Amino acid sequence: MEQILLLIFLALGGSTVAGSVKIVNEKNAYLVESFGSYKKRLEPGLRFIVPFMDKIVYKETTREKVLDIPPQSCITKDNVAISVDAVVYWRVMDLYKAYYKVENLRDAVVNLVLTQIRSEMGKLELDQTFTARSEINEILLRELDLSTDPWGVKVTRVELRDIVPSRAVQDSMELQMAAERRKRAAILTSEGERDSAVNSAKGSAEAAILQAEAAKKAAILQAEATAQQEVLKAQATAQALDIVTDKLKTDPKAQEALQYLLAQSYLDMGRTIGTSDSSKVMFMDPNSLVGTLEGIRSAVGDSTQKASPEAQKQNSPTPIRDRYPLPKASDLEQGLSKQ
Repeated sequence: MEQILLLIFLALGGSTVAGSVKIVNEKNAYLVESFGSYKKRLEPGLRFIVPFMDKIVYKETTREKVLDIPPQSCITKDNVAISVDAVVYWRVMDLYKAYYKVENLRDAVVNLVLTQIRSEMGKLELDQTFTARSEINEILLRELDLSTDPWGVKVTRVELRDIVPSRAVQDSMELQMAAERRKRAAILTSEGERDSAVNSAKGSAEAAILQAEAAKKAAILQAEATAQQEVLKAQATAQALDIVTDKLKTDPKAQEALQYLLAQSYLDMGRTIGTSDSSKVMFMDPNSLVGTLEGIRSAVGDSTQKASPEAQKQNSPTPIRDRYPLPKASDLEQGLSKQ
């Protein structure tokens, strides 16, 4: 009987001693109460508590944890319904506050995050929610960190994961984007056509200017060539007249040759008139050629005789009849008979 009691005593003593020894893992911490009051915090390692008096009431890790926020319906500033979910990274810094300041820490943090997200989304329009995501994350982090500080919690990061508008809003956004793309395409096309037209006009203008300059230079060169040709002709004519004049002065018989040349030129002129396409046909009796020459000779002589001898000497040059007399009819008949 005594042996049985001894065994029972040893068993109870061993269980009591074993229950008083606690091993706390790294990055973990325990809260201990004694008779219902907070007593101490157990840090990582081998720790002891008083049997039947001390009790571990809260175990928590001090490592960073991830809190997945479920999708939440929100209303933006421009009355558009959207669904938003997020991810929150947080850590318990003070186990005493986390256990005694709030009843359910995890649920409290989730509800606080949802409320803060709704509040921030209500301040923004739909377009701003897509472009200002990083700013929203910073605001949520700052506000949540301040709100959870009394609970002994440190919020290290807040990330908005998905912002999903309603289906009707998505369809409207797709139509808007399609219209915007068509508008940009039309603008780019019109700008391309405008640049092409401007370049073509500039090219045509430059080509016209070059053609006008080329035509101007060609006209100038042509005029210079014509003028030079006329000058050369005049110089040649003047030289020829000088030669003829010299010959008439030195050779008495040269006058007869000149009369013959004048008659020959008269005949060549008639031949030219006859071969021209735009000229008229002239009917002339060859036998009257001598009379025609005599008429020209008399007409030239009459025009020169009307002026007085003194006026001829002072105001007029030597008559053409005296300088280059026309051939006589008898001489012309003799010349033709010789041919």
